[in-house]
Amino acid sequence: MQIILASPRGFCAGVNMALESLRLAPQLFAAPIYVYHEIVHNRWVVERFREQGVVFVDDLADVPEGAHLLYSAHGVSPEVRRQAAERRLQTIDATCPLVTKVHLEAIRYASAGYTIVLIGHQGHDEIVGTMGEAPQSIVLVQTPEDVDRLEVPDPQKLVYLTQTTLSIDDAAQIIERLWHRFPAIVAPPRKDICYATQNRQEAVRILSRQADLVLVVGSRNSSNSLRLAELARASGVAAHLVDGPADIDLGWFSGDETVVITAGASAPETVVQQCVDLLKQRFGASALVRSICTEQVSFLLPEPLREMSP
Repeated sequence: MQIILASPRGFCAGVNMALESLRLAPQLFAAPIYVYHEIVHNRWVVERFREQGVVFVDDLADVPEGAHLLYSAHGVSPEVRRQAAERRLQTIDATCPLVTKVHLEAIRYASAGYTIVLIGHQGHDEIVGTMGEAPQSIVLVQTPEDVDRLEVPDPQKLVYLTQTTLSIDDAAQIIERLWHRFPAIVAPPRKDICYATQNRQEAVRILSRQADLVLVVGSRNSSNSLRLAELARASGVAAHLVDGPADIDLGWFSGDETVVITAGASAPETVVQQCVDLLKQRFGASALVRSICTEQVSFLLPEPLREMSP
């Protein structure tokens, strides 16, 4: 068996920033530290922090007044910020700057009187936060068929924005349908789908041509991990999304395959290596890294942590 480790894979700059923020917060502030929603969509990461005493909540009523609250990488709505201020919570905003960019675009276009077509997945934390910026001005579309049913007040004042973790191909189909129905629609100044999502999808697109099977390491509530598995399958290759080695069915393999292994942007490299080790032990696999591009992006920590960290 030959394992091809896709590069880039795993943590992106936004995830690194959010996790470092949550690592530092208990050292700098009184415990416990609360986090609104999961810090990132990965079971291993969340469980590790929970074992260290971090408390994850879905309702701010569960956070004691005056406590320290960290916003996850997916961002939050203005209503959540209002509730936090009302409860005098000490907030640390670990929203990915690329998500913040979409929020700011939504605010700007809504203020200018545009209807915003937001392309994304209903209920995803990022979408909930973005729609909360201008709920009267934003309409969500998830498929090209949604575009066909779309009615807007003024087709001449229309703009589209996207969730940062979408499938590039799926988003392109929806955008093409939007251009067809609404030729005057405005595109965002820069693409909203983040660099890490694009790079990981491109690596799978290229490397799956050499594969008999693709393993994507990531949790099932991770949008970008799901997209990687879907992309491999769309290329005609069997693909499985696994949270870790326990999810790997050895019956998937005969022992002489070429297996591409990649990871979503919130999946730890330690879990990737556990999956590699399992295939090495059971099938005598050898592994090599194939790099599609190099990432050198980093984001500053939130201001309260920059001010107090050593």
